[in-house]
Amino acid sequence: MVDAAGDGLLPPLATRAGAERPGARLNGARATPRDLMEGTDAMGDRKPLQRVLLKLSGEAFSDADVKGGIDPTIVRRVAEEVAALVQNEGTEVAIVVGGGNIFRGTSPGAAGMDRSSADHMGMLATVINALALQDAIEKAGVQTRVQTAISMQELAEPYIRRRAVRHLEKGRVVIFAAGLGAPYFTTDTTAAQRALEIGADAILKGTKVDGVYDRDPALHDDATRYDEIDFMAVLNQGLRVMDATAISLCMDNDLPIVVFDMLTSGNITRVVTGEPVGTLVHTA
Repeated sequence: MVDAAGDGLLPPLATRAGAERPGARLNGARATPRDLMEGTDAMGDRKPLQRVLLKLSGEAFSDADVKGGIDPTIVRRVAEEVAALVQNEGTEVAIVVGGGNIFRGTSPGAAGMDRSSADHMGMLATVINALALQDAIEKAGVQTRVQTAISMQELAEPYIRRRAVRHLEKGRVVIFAAGLGAPYFTTDTTAAQRALEIGADAILKGTKVDGVYDRDPALHDDATRYDEIDFMAVLNQGLRVMDATAISLCMDNDLPIVVFDMLTSGNITRVVTGEPVGTLVHTA
């Protein structure tokens, strides 16, 4: 019997998509994402994250010299960290990357354009970033698949949830590109949607700052960083963690978010292995 990805025989039932994954239960009861983030098992060991969705902003890939484009040094560093996470920790990693370093539907460059057309251009920008990241991760030794919400079969696979899950179970990295394939939805919302669809334990949002602050730390020296904060507080205070649609989706489905500095070497692994890095956003 051939699997959805066309890669051979299906594994035993216990390892198929939708079945329990390692680390999915605590003390005989089904674990919630919150348990996986900060709970302990019967032996008192920290519970690592087994399957994560990494959300990377396009701006984080940008070349500082030209204030845009793609900085190959940053892409390579991120790729090497992701590859090490898969190879050394056995973590299943999916990625959603933005396109703000190239084009965004709400950017000044889109002034006067039809919003739908501008957003579609932004989706294509995410595909460019996804292909660059795919190349870098594969050069680091891990097979990677790009799946797009808009059909472009010569470049990438179409998004199929079961195929994506199967790739993850085989130890491949999956990069979701072209957003949700519909205008007016951000890549933050894409990250929340895809994380829920693939059964991720948490969203890891990599940014240029080391967590969530009560105000912009670039403008206010006395800004305070939160170690933890709940979803309602994020919405009520208007904190720019992710857009309100994405936050609401995560809150309604008890999907935690960890916001951390992706430019600090080793941070992705630290978050996944349970170290208190960045800010944990969770259900109250």
